[in-house]
Amino acid sequence: MQSDHIRSIFLNFFGERDHLAMPEGPLVSDDETLLFTNAGMVQFKPYFVGEQQPPRPRLMTTQRCVRTVDVDNIGHTTRHGTSFEMLGSFSFRDYYKIESMAWALELLTGGFGMDRERLWVTVLRGDEETVTLWRKLGVAPQRIQRLGPEDNFWSMGVADGPSGPTTEIFYDRGERYGRDGGPEVNSERFLEVWNLVFLGDHLVDTGMGCDRMAMVLQDVPHLQAIDVVAPLLAEVRRLTGRDDEPVAHRIITDHLRTGLLMIEHGVTPANGGRGYVLRRLLRRAIYQLHRLGTGGCSLGRLTGHPVIEREELVFERTLRSGSKLLHRELSRGRLEAGTVFKLHDTHGFPVDLTQEIAAEAGVPIDRAGFDALMSEQRERSRLRSERPARG
Repeated sequence: MQSDHIRSIFLNFFGERDHLAMPEGPLVSDDETLLFTNAGMVQFKPYFVGEQQPPRPRLMTTQRCVRTVDVDNIGHTTRHGTSFEMLGSFSFRDYYKIESMAWALELLTGGFGMDRERLWVTVLRGDEETVTLWRKLGVAPQRIQRLGPEDNFWSMGVADGPSGPTTEIFYDRGERYGRDGGPEVNSERFLEVWNLVFLGDHLVDTGMGCDRMAMVLQDVPHLQAIDVVAPLLAEVRRLTGRDDEPVAHRIITDHLRTGLLMIEHGVTPANGGRGYVLRRLLRRAIYQLHRLGTGGCSLGRLTGHPVIEREELVFERTLRSGSKLLHRELSRGRLEAGTVFKLHDTHGFPVDLTQEIAAEAGVPIDRAGFDALMSEQRERSRLRSERPARG
């Protein structure tokens, strides 16, 4: 089932249940406490906290999101991506738990044709009300797992933002993806496809990852193999001319996809804020290409995008100037704080990338010492800016 079809089935299902389709919110969030929209409900925060009234009690959206909290997992797991499409349904003081849970089962097994016996759910430990409701809906007790707040409590991640307990629905992709035991044991085999958040007072926020649903329904091994990403992955493989580096190919593909999305929404590479997130992703992709022996503004040629070409030109100079120092120090078995700072300050190596390269080589870095040096530099800059001008 293609991604467009997955989206249409979702929106038709909730449209038939009186949900109003809302326009996609901005990727660059209006909320100043967020760098990017990281969930479908972000644009509805004023409704959830009671600052504004929604146009209807039931809403639905499709929303492109960016999350980089799991960036180190990209390519190493099958399920992580730095950008994705979230399909969402929302209730504002209308229906609550039983309706949202029943509709989730109906859509998954009916609309998407999933085997009910391969669905598992998790609930927040202590939330026996939700356990009872799942059992009333026919979910077998052995496929309901109680987990802690690190797994089953959701927060928007901003001050005064909505938060609440969740119940999540997982699909068993089969033994080729690892051992049995449910999502508590194996989150690669048991893939989360839908998250239902109960915010109290009949406030419901649900999010279904369209990309993850495509993984399941297209029966592909990882996110970069779904229909909307696979052509880019094929271009990256063609660019490198290699078939022996699947993790690197997936990192490059993921970061390039997200980078293009950010640029489309007006973000440009910079040393801070949103621009730094973009720069970090592009430079991680460029480094992987460099490691595979592919350079010369390859991503710029592939995309035809001047922003990416400029970033490649700058960072390839950085790689040439800083790599000798980096690899000489790596050969000594440790990266001291001063070296890490010099790589960052003189050669333009983002500290996160230095840390990743060092980790690949099994070499520790003095991150605390680097942070202290950065604080000292910022303090010197502050004092200089506050010094009265002469004359």
